[in-house]
Amino acid sequence: MTALLTTNLGDIPLFRRGKVRDLYAVEDALLLVATDRISAFDYVLGTGIPGKGKILTQISLFWFEFLSGLVPNHLITADVAKYPAALKLYADQLEGRSMLVKRAAMFPVECVARGYLSGSGWKEYKTGGAVCGIPLPQGLLEGSRLPATIYTPATKSQDGTHDENISFAQTEAVLGASDAAELRRLTLAIYQRAAAHAESCGLILADTKFEFGRTAEGVILADEVLTPDSSRFWEAKAWKPGGAQPSFDKQFVRDYLEAIHWNKQAPAPSLPGDVVERTQAKYLEAFRRLTGRALEL
Repeated sequence: MTALLTTNLGDIPLFRRGKVRDLYAVEDALLLVATDRISAFDYVLGTGIPGKGKILTQISLFWFEFLSGLVPNHLITADVAKYPAALKLYADQLEGRSMLVKRAAMFPVECVARGYLSGSGWKEYKTGGAVCGIPLPQGLLEGSRLPATIYTPATKSQDGTHDENISFAQTEAVLGASDAAELRRLTLAIYQRAAAHAESCGLILADTKFEFGRTAEGVILADEVLTPDSSRFWEAKAWKPGGAQPSFDKQFVRDYLEAIHWNKQAPAPSLPGDVVERTQAKYLEAFRRLTGRALEL
């Protein structure tokens, strides 16, 4: 199969094109379409991962249902047959990889929960022994389990630049104390429930990020949820603090780009076939492990 890198829905207004998702305005709703684009080091690469958008969408749909008793979400329907008539002309682009969602006033922060020390959290810890202003015990290693899950929000980049970790006090200044506290509460609650499910599947949910918005009904969970693009899932039986952990994400892509010494400037390179295939296999395995189902691409 070929990768879908760009959608084209004719006269349907394009609201925004992100690194992975194309967002369309549809009456009083939005249509979220996950393409097969893949980004690394803040750049969209020249090669996509066939079926990746479908895998991400189906994982998000699983989690929206799993978490529905904990937090409301933006999903209206993912059934193309129930979409407005104008969209059905484009079913070949939308089937399995799209969601019709509620419009919401999005909070301008990324809500991050960390149960383990990795990524930007590890880099920050090495320089000052804290993450987002939260002091952590001395002597932790890359991949260490934290004494308690921490909430480490970040700025939400609108122009493709890198998100930056911020303190909770900074989120209070941006959102107000009440909303900041509610987003922290929801983020930690969702993480705990999702991490327990992942553990039952033999996986570690090391960290994850969420986006929330507000509608007339209140705060809702939006965008993608607990996918390999927004979360670090590790193989539990292979976990060994002291370095990078085997993960269910685009690590093959990052490793390849480091190996070819790409300068992380435009233009972004394309990927060889074996890296594409191995990355697709990891995404599919994440879906199978988390949902207990197979996915036909």
